[in-house]
Amino acid sequence: MAKLLILGGGIAGQTAALHARKQLSRNHEVIVVTPNSKWNWIPSNIWVGVGFMKQEDVVFPLAPVYKKTGIVYHQAKAISIHPEGNSESAVPYVTIEYTSPEKMGQLDIVQYDYLINATGPKLNFNATKGLGPEFNSHSVCTASHAESASSALHELIAQMKKGDKKDIVIGTGHGNCTCQGAAFEYIFNVEYLLRKNNVRDKANIVWLSNEAELGDFGIGGMHLQRGGYITHSRVFTESLYTERSINWIIGAHTNEVEKNTIHYETLNGEQKEHRFDFSMLIPPFSGVGMKAYNRIGADITSELFAPSGFMLVDADYSKKSYEQWSPEDWPKTYQSPKYNNIFAVGIAFAPPHPVSKPMFSTNGTPIFPTPPRTGMPSGVMAREVAFSVVDMIKGKSDKPTRTASMAKMGAACIASAGAGLFNGTAASMTMYPIIPDFKTYPDTGRSLTYTSGEIGLAGHWIKHFLHFAFIYKAKANPFWRVVPE
Repeated sequence: MAKLLILGGGIAGQTAALHARKQLSRNHEVIVVTPNSKWNWIPSNIWVGVGFMKQEDVVFPLAPVYKKTGIVYHQAKAISIHPEGNSESAVPYVTIEYTSPEKMGQLDIVQYDYLINATGPKLNFNATKGLGPEFNSHSVCTASHAESASSALHELIAQMKKGDKKDIVIGTGHGNCTCQGAAFEYIFNVEYLLRKNNVRDKANIVWLSNEAELGDFGIGGMHLQRGGYITHSRVFTESLYTERSINWIIGAHTNEVEKNTIHYETLNGEQKEHRFDFSMLIPPFSGVGMKAYNRIGADITSELFAPSGFMLVDADYSKKSYEQWSPEDWPKTYQSPKYNNIFAVGIAFAPPHPVSKPMFSTNGTPIFPTPPRTGMPSGVMAREVAFSVVDMIKGKSDKPTRTASMAKMGAACIASAGAGLFNGTAASMTMYPIIPDFKTYPDTGRSLTYTSGEIGLAGHWIKHFLHFAFIYKAKANPFWRVVPE
């Protein structure tokens, strides 16, 4: 009997767990350790943040799903990995700390034969002074954060209906943030909500981002073929912002958020500030902070994890210059180079380098997006790693049998730009490959055939449908595998 231990129950962890459980006989155990009691469809948090949905619409309890599928579930957070066991036993294990009410704070160990790290990120609000819901800005990174943001936003609208003018700032809260897409969706849903409440003229809305140009999104932007012309996503995005009268500040590193003032540094080294009445700023991400120890108890954290806290996998981590970056730098199997029974997927793996060109202010401050690894790519790599592990457990191979390089993977994204069932809009985008390949596509880095972008009501309907489809899939309801990653 083999034990597959999966750390994390988000999009990547849930995908890996369900596929592995489906492929393995009940002679083998699939175990999930996650600190949360509920699963959250994070892409819809932006709708919770404007009141289009409620918190209960985007979450559901995990325990019933794991019970019906035969997955062992521990509501706990992983503290440390012991890939060689200890002095008493060579069986590898993970130390966990329970977060469930009945066992809160208790420590335990979970042994494994194979380990998939799908913990996702730590929301590193502490990287910027005053950032986050506990301090001076809002977030939509969790369902509860989004609900709090919605409450504050509707209070603001009530004041605007009385004639007050307000300043709204939405974007990134640090020079190395990722997930600009979530903030992008949120700012347009906020703008739509203000128009719906007939108070748009009372608001000055500003986009504040670490992107060097609009439409970068941490992927270096992309080229689109529209009406016989090839245009960059910067033009597409600038047009959308201009059309909806949203101002922008780009190339900005937020270094402090006071009660009503954001302090930021620009690429030219200037220290500036911007006043606000409401702000939603995405935090930077880091690894969750797990440690690692060898059999005699020596700390080997640096051998398993990058300084960021994300897990090292089969990527090229040599410090190449931007001009030397290659699609081949990116991982294919997501296997640890030190322990062949450990893998990392989704945001949990350490990328070899950014996708966007690294930019630094004249003061030396890094101001550029870190690479996104969420949504569709997370699900695809989790599925392929799960199948690789299943093949290894079944004795079909002693090494990974599947690959899922982001340099060979396409992605589709639907970004909401206003949640209205009859007059809402969404930007529907596809790209291939995710990691630009200028050898194959020397002019654009990506295929113009499979890279596209359109905006309209149809996109909103598709995104709304996908909300229900992916929750249905994550609940392991009948025929869940029909819904693609």
